[in-house]
Amino acid sequence: MLAIIAAVIFGLALILDLTDASIGDVINGGTLLTAGLLCMALHLAGVGTSVRAGGWRRSRR
Repeated sequence: MLAIIAAVIFGLALILDLTDASIGDVINGGTLLTAGLLCMALHLAGVGTSVRAGGWRRSRR
């Protein structure tokens, strides 16, 4: 989930960078780039994933 959020943030940052626009005084391309990198780092660290004791498959017997 965090990887999808990071992809959306990176896409928005790319569009803002290509158009030389910004969203207010605080949020610009660099801010969105940093937020996207933070989401990717959290995703790679395993934050937000759920690990079940039985694995991801359940057998029905």
